Amino acid sequence: MNVQVEELYAKLCAAKHAVAFTGAGVSTLSGIRDFRGKNGLYHEIDAEKMFDIDYFEQDPTFYYQSAGTFIYNADEYPASIVHTTLARLETCGLIKTVITQNVDFLHQKGGSTRVIEVHGSPAIHYCLHCPGIRVTFEEAARIVQAGGFPRCPSCNRILKPAITFFGEALPLDALRAAHAEAEACDLMLVLGTSLTVHPAADIPDSALRRGADIVIINNMPTPLDSAASLKFDELGPVFEELARLAAA
Repeated sequence: MNVQVEELYAKLCAAKHAVAFTGAGVSTLSGIRDFRGKNGLYHEIDAEKMFDIDYFEQDPTFYYQSAGTFIYNADEYPASIVHTTLARLETCGLIKTVITQNVDFLHQKGGSTRVIEVHGSPAIHYCLHCPGIRVTFEEAARIVQAGGFPRCPSCNRILKPAITFFGEALPLDALRAAHAEAEACDLMLVLGTSLTVHPAADIPDSALRRGADIVIINNMPTPLDSAASLKFDELGPVFEELARLAAA
């Protein structure tokens, strides 16, 4: 047993209000590639263009052609040991909330019930030009999987997912809820994120400013490494041990 993981579990047990803040690295264990890692999507496709609102207005097909595999074939990706263990820790009362930058529903699939999606969600697709047009993820996914694009029934334009693209503001309600959790917590697990995408990356800073303890698990350096009380490089081994400790 890793002594540091035992220390992490002891911190979780002692915390009054522990939360997790997660990024794309959490989903790599499920088979979804991250963006900035050594094998990340940035090395293969123009991910910034894929999630750029101005480019979406010019050519919305680029988003669907690029994101189709890892967003709209979500059933192909199982919840990982990280997702299921966070859900178990919630059931045990050791994790209050998961704040995620991800848009893949894997925390919900893993069993977490209190998930704040600060970068929005593809749960709804809407028309940028016609008010009131809403399509569910399931409807949109069926069309994308069949090789098409979800379109507005009024103007026939391609619908946009309610994911926050570059050039758009984060969903205000989610951002407020995330900062409220950061300010209330006494322990934050920062998992699978390089903390380079702002303003979401400011959320752990909010926790630190309020005196919370920070634990970082990420395979790349982050700007907050020096402030963390514990730092691990690999999510999988840490959460396998946490799962055993939580089940004991």
